[in-house]
Amino acid sequence: MGPRMFDRFQSDFDLLDQSFDHLFPILRSITGPGIEKSIDYFRQFMPLEVKKIPTGSEVFDWTIPPEWHCKRARLWAPDGTLLCDTNVNNLSVVNYAEPVDGTFSLEELEPHLHSLPHLPDAIPYVTSYYKRTWGFCLTHKVRQSLTSGHYRVLIESEFKDGGVPYATCVLPGDSDKEIMLTSYLCHPSLANNELSGPLALLALYRRIKAWPKRRYSYRFVLNPETIGSLCFLSEYHNHLRKKLVAGLIVTCIGGGATGIRYKASRRGDSLFDTLATRFTNQQEAGPLPFSYMDFTPTGGSDERQYCAPGFNLPMGQVARAAYGFYDGYHNSLDTKEFMGIDNLVESVDAIEHFLSLGEIAGNPVNHSPFGEPQLGKRNLYPNMNSEKTRSDSNDALSDGRVSLERLLWILNMADGRNSLADIADKCGCSIGELKGIIERLETENLISYHQKEPV
Repeated sequence: MGPRMFDRFQSDFDLLDQSFDHLFPILRSITGPGIEKSIDYFRQFMPLEVKKIPTGSEVFDWTIPPEWHCKRARLWAPDGTLLCDTNVNNLSVVNYAEPVDGTFSLEELEPHLHSLPHLPDAIPYVTSYYKRTWGFCLTHKVRQSLTSGHYRVLIESEFKDGGVPYATCVLPGDSDKEIMLTSYLCHPSLANNELSGPLALLALYRRIKAWPKRRYSYRFVLNPETIGSLCFLSEYHNHLRKKLVAGLIVTCIGGGATGIRYKASRRGDSLFDTLATRFTNQQEAGPLPFSYMDFTPTGGSDERQYCAPGFNLPMGQVARAAYGFYDGYHNSLDTKEFMGIDNLVESVDAIEHFLSLGEIAGNPVNHSPFGEPQLGKRNLYPNMNSEKTRSDSNDALSDGRVSLERLLWILNMADGRNSLADIADKCGCSIGELKGIIERLETENLISYHQKEPV
């Protein structure tokens, strides 16, 4: 790793490390002060505009619930021992639990206790957003140690009119066509399954903002999972139908897995779907290998909403230590140490590389299609034709004319109908190997990008 790369890694590492420590203790939910405080934290670094869909509003087939405000939740054993306390671990209460102040026998308490027999040292994450109930989450070891007697329960929560928030901002590019990056921000005290996605978005925002050129505009969205993406879609779905070229839901992007898993959009033919296939087939190289998964609505995250048949948007998903495939999924074993800030920065590197190739993987258009443009005056062709120059790509580059032949293929096939992937295949190389030539042709104003209208 060179000095500049190390400096960038360290800058991202420090910011994400500090941000994690600030955000992890917050008692978040799909509504209420926890998620709003969390979004406000990100607004220090990103110009997020926050909108709120009011309680009671009908959003497609859903009704916006009241806000959940939980001050503290505690459970005491008959001898006064404090068994559960959200001030110690905010997974300890069922998220959205109704207020309770009373004493219960062990028999009465048991239906309201949640633990994981197969992970006896883990506290599970349990929610009940749309049906009123209450309960506590604890390790199975502690649960097995409970004895008969009367247990004191105090859940200091209340429900208020308010709404479901979501936040969005845009980095403008040369085109108003958009690439969208989104993640959810609603789980409390989970590292990989919660904070890895929003923190990756923060790092990607900083990276993409620093790019010298953006061919697309980049939209960033933070929302509570499911209901938040539906709230966002209720106001933006028509805009996205017109402007969205491709997007990624970023989730579970930490952990020590050796590569990135890309889950395709329902359509299966988006810009990113095609690009991810090339990564999977090793036609492209990046910091981490990619694997490819077809779309399925039977699991996953907000892609299930964006790819619902009424929207059918070109949204894929990226994950590393994917949900359901590690012991800490939805429980207290999902820690900072498991997620790894270094793993997170490595994943950001891989996603940024993927996005940088997505920038040029579309359909280039030749600005001088009537015959070949005069390349020599642009130092893109040898100005002297002789035996000595027949292996030169230009006056300064002797490479067997590899670069020149690729350049000529690009100009010839850049008619707005061929993608750069098509051109790369014709050249027998990767998109990445054409990147420098594309940038030079753009500098000389010989090509630009024409993007097909999203269906």
